[in-house]
Amino acid sequence: MINIFKSSIDGQFHELDTFEKGCWVNLVNPTEPEIQLVSKELGIEPNFLRDPLDEEEKARIEKEDNILLIIVDIPILNIEDNECYFDTIPLGMIVVDDSYFVTVCLKENPILNEFAQNRIKGFFTFKKTRFILQLLYRIATYYLRYLKQINRKTDEIEKQLHKSMKNQELFSLLNLEKSLVYFTTSLRANEIVMEKLLRGGFLKMYPEDEDLMDDTIIENKQAIEMGHIYSNILSGMMDAFASVISNNLNMVMKFLTSITIVLAIPTMVASFFGMNVSLPFQNNEHAFTFIILLTLFVSFATTLILAKRKLF
Repeated sequence: MINIFKSSIDGQFHELDTFEKGCWVNLVNPTEPEIQLVSKELGIEPNFLRDPLDEEEKARIEKEDNILLIIVDIPILNIEDNECYFDTIPLGMIVVDDSYFVTVCLKENPILNEFAQNRIKGFFTFKKTRFILQLLYRIATYYLRYLKQINRKTDEIEKQLHKSMKNQELFSLLNLEKSLVYFTTSLRANEIVMEKLLRGGFLKMYPEDEDLMDDTIIENKQAIEMGHIYSNILSGMMDAFASVISNNLNMVMKFLTSITIVLAIPTMVASFFGMNVSLPFQNNEHAFTFIILLTLFVSFATTLILAKRKLF
């Protein structure tokens, strides 16, 4: 899918049908004909447009002639079988000779949608450096937002686990732990890209741009720190619940063993008095009653002993 947007100097924002100088070309999961069209019209190497469509592509900066390619990882929220999980995918930003700005992403996401709906203050498609920095800032903001959601979801699952130990809750915790690993890894890669942008001279920055870049780096560092904290909390929680589950299993096995011992006493007594040999009380008319009472007494005494030792 191709969408072309352009801002005017007076702040008007509208969608175009053709490529114009100063426009923003947004590609979301483009087809091969769409890639070839943009490549031909804007003079972009096709691989620059294909690389961000690879889910395993690493964050990096690459410059060839008058074309600058920046790839960063952005956070996304997926919903599958009524279960939410977080992931990261690459986002490509391409600057063509200060004339065109192109974004390439595998999936539609709320970060680019905010720009496409012109909901970002001070956003102009022809201000390429400012556009890149605003995108990076929104990406860092969304990382922080999703990290807070992960933390809230962790608290909800913890409350559920206090009531009942189900596999579903444990699987949810594992998914959240995996999401945190993806987030922290991607945030560190994005941090390297931002440092290169700040010091590598790839973009011409004015003082206000440098301030925005500093704010973006700070937000990104904060997200990294939060990711580490939440990851440590989640790891400790997983270890704790693993110990609780193991302890619960031991308690169940201990209880079942005690029940087996108590139930084995009547069986043992009945086995003794069922032998075809001379036995005490075999000629007594109250022998059966006496044996039953003896069995109950021994079983009750055994139960008391086990209960005092907290084996029940």
